[in-house]
Amino acid sequence: MNGFGAMLRKELTQMLRDRGTLFFAIAVPVFELILFGVIDMNAKNIPTAVFDQSRTQESRRLIEQFGNTSYLSVKTLVASRAELQHQIVAGHAQVAIEIPPDYARNIASKRTADVLIMIDGSDSSVATQALSAANGVVLSNSINALMEKTAQPLVEAHPVMMFNPDMRSANLLIPGLISILLTFSGTILSAFAIVKERERGTLEQLMVTPVSPLAVVTGKLLPYLGLAYLQLLLILFLMRFLFSVPIHGSLTLLLLLSPVYLLALLSVGLLVSSRANSQMEAMQRAMGIMLPSVLLSGYIFPIASLPLPLRVVSYVLPATHFIKIARGIVIRGATFFDLWEPVAALLVISALLIAASARAFQKTVT
Repeated sequence: MNGFGAMLRKELTQMLRDRGTLFFAIAVPVFELILFGVIDMNAKNIPTAVFDQSRTQESRRLIEQFGNTSYLSVKTLVASRAELQHQIVAGHAQVAIEIPPDYARNIASKRTADVLIMIDGSDSSVATQALSAANGVVLSNSINALMEKTAQPLVEAHPVMMFNPDMRSANLLIPGLISILLTFSGTILSAFAIVKERERGTLEQLMVTPVSPLAVVTGKLLPYLGLAYLQLLLILFLMRFLFSVPIHGSLTLLLLLSPVYLLALLSVGLLVSSRANSQMEAMQRAMGIMLPSVLLSGYIFPIASLPLPLRVVSYVLPATHFIKIARGIVIRGATFFDLWEPVAALLVISALLIAASARAFQKTVT
């Protein structure tokens, strides 16, 4: 044990000076603890669209009953069945309720009033909660009918699980997993780009070349973009032929929209790389960004159930918008016009991240 005290003091000093490691070791567990503590695992405020053909006091009362469950939140009233289906396909609503024209007449005549409930099956946790909420409303009406000694329940809901009626887990998990896998690989790939230049001593050579920071950032992005795109093709191939996940939408559209997401990921990596002094520090910073992308993007927890501050953070993450695109195309067969909002969000995020990466690199070399 000769020299043990000196070695212990040396290691403690180095550990305390390494602020990146300390932050990663302390902040990440605290963040996870707070996150899992404040998030309600039950899906609430599920966006709901309603097509009310009856437009009577009875139908409005039924809509209020669905909204009062706290699981469903009626966001949109539509004027046609086609628009109702569009709300589901585009991802604007995860539950769609259609009330028939004769709803009030059937209630008044003590006949069973049928209500169609379409549930987005692309998110299993949300679908389960929505189905439970619909059955709860029907059960409440049935109890009220029995108390009034009615011969039969007045309201009968007909839930339809759309896009994945058998609730096959691979069909639900893998389309969203595409975004998560690319987040890990794409961010880490580019996170080492500028750090490697600094560690090899070649960053000074870039400083004296007549190349603009934007050109340097773009030149470093494109090779990694090609590699990340190759990973995407491999993931899609395995998804389709190994796990037999059907692609209901246009594969071409998914391949055309994916580079926007990949650019955003690689820009995050370059931004991290420009501020890190070593590859280990770059890895730690990248992990600090990837963790929220996994937990707050809607892949694990429904975004509607997140507290408002975390919901705001989720909309800043590129993974949140690409999960909507991937699930929309693969599971729901959505078109570009159904997905223009997450596509526009990704374009804005990518442009801002590329500009921030170029600015950070400019500060690095000056």
